[in-house]
Amino acid sequence: MVGERHWLGRLCFCLLLATAQSATADWRPGVPGARAVGAGEFSWFGLRLYSARTWSAVAPLDWASPFALELTYHRTLSRETLVEASLDEMRRLGGDSLSEATLDRWAGLMRQAFVDVRPGMRITGVYLPGQGCRFYVDGQLRRQINEAAFARAFFAIWLDPRAREPQLRQALLGRAGTDRGE
Repeated sequence: MVGERHWLGRLCFCLLLATAQSATADWRPGVPGARAVGAGEFSWFGLRLYSARTWSAVAPLDWASPFALELTYHRTLSRETLVEASLDEMRRLGGDSLSEATLDRWAGLMRQAFVDVRPGMRITGVYLPGQGCRFYVDGQLRRQINEAAFARAFFAIWLDPRAREPQLRQALLGRAGTDRGE
C-alpha cells in the first residue's frame, strides 16, 4: 500500500512537471535577446481584427535575424479564413513565381499551423532565416515548417515593401515615422 502511494505520487509529480513545462514553453528561445521592435493595429472596413507586435534582438527588424510576429485577435475568425487570406496575399506578392501546386502545399501547412481564433487569442510566428518558421498558438508550439521559401513568403504579407498596409509595415519594422521603402 505504501509502495503503491509512493508510485502514484511520483506519477502525479511527473505529470505535473510535464504539464508545467509545456505550459511555459513559448517562442522566446527561438529569438534570443528578443525585445519589442514595433506594434500596430489592423482594421478592415472599420473593424479592428488584430493587434500586431514584432520582437527581435535587432531593430529595425532585419530578414537576416530571427524575429517573431505576434497577432492578438479581436474578432472570431475561422482557420480557413486565415489560410485563404494568407494565400491571397502570398499569391499577390509572389506573382508568377509561385505555382498553384506550391500554394496548395503551403495551404496544407497553414491548416496544420492555424486554428479558429476568438477574441484574445494569440498566434505568434517565429521567422528563422534560411530555415523556416514556427507557429505558436497562445504560447504553445503548434507547427514547425522547415521551408525557408514558405517562411519568407508568409512574413512578407506584413513586411514586404508592397504590403497592403504600409503604415503597419513601417510600425512593425520599427521604422514608424520614416519614409524608407526597404
